[in-house]
Amino acid sequence: MGMWRPEFLYTIYERNLAKQIDRSAVPRHIGIILDGNRRWAKQLGIPPVSGHRKGANHVVEVLGWCEDVGIEIVTLWLLSTDNLKRAQGELDELIDIIVSLVETLAASGRWQLRVMGDLALLPSAAAERITQAVHATDELDRLIVNVAIGYGGRQEITQAVREYLHEKADQGCTLAQVADEVTIDSITSHMYTKGQPDPDLIIRTSGEQRMSGFMIWQAVHTEFYFAETYWPDFRRTDFLRALRSYSQRERRHGK
Repeated sequence: MGMWRPEFLYTIYERNLAKQIDRSAVPRHIGIILDGNRRWAKQLGIPPVSGHRKGANHVVEVLGWCEDVGIEIVTLWLLSTDNLKRAQGELDELIDIIVSLVETLAASGRWQLRVMGDLALLPSAAAERITQAVHATDELDRLIVNVAIGYGGRQEITQAVREYLHEKADQGCTLAQVADEVTIDSITSHMYTKGQPDPDLIIRTSGEQRMSGFMIWQAVHTEFYFAETYWPDFRRTDFLRALRSYSQRERRHGK
């Protein structure tokens, strides 16, 4: 009798994991912080851009896993406002990789893309390519993929408040009237995710256990899962472990 291959054992383990997930408790909306590309590259002794490219190539596969279990919305944090402070050479390469990724996702015809973030922070040519790719998916009735590019949580809230104030000013409201009338819903209706449910689960890879400002307005009742693996090595078993953990939690929404 030949020896069992590790891949076979891995497949058995993956199937067992899938059976442990309560399919009635699969999140509608998940957010993913794709962290660890640079550290993945560093441990292999290769340039950071290789890590970013490997991470981008992994996105389509992970979105396929999300489709398989019936998730309706996925928010991917691809580029933060803090990332924009990196060395210009690496930043230029990273932006080019992200633009190509968005165009690839759009060209597949599998997902409806939406932008979260301030594309004005990007070079105009890159912003235009992203905008055109996203608009090409407007009519698709598929899994929604929010691509968070040039995104920061505080920036999002600031922009939402600014838009709300401008809206009320255009209606002729005084500052006193605005102060009296403002509600949580007033701000929520101006967030990038307006019209969408808040994320049920946020996954962060790389072992870091912090939010770094990701969806801080929307994540009031969100569950979190921190995976130890770097994003390029994030496996389907890691994904299933996150879903199993989520399905076994008692969500009380502050009650």
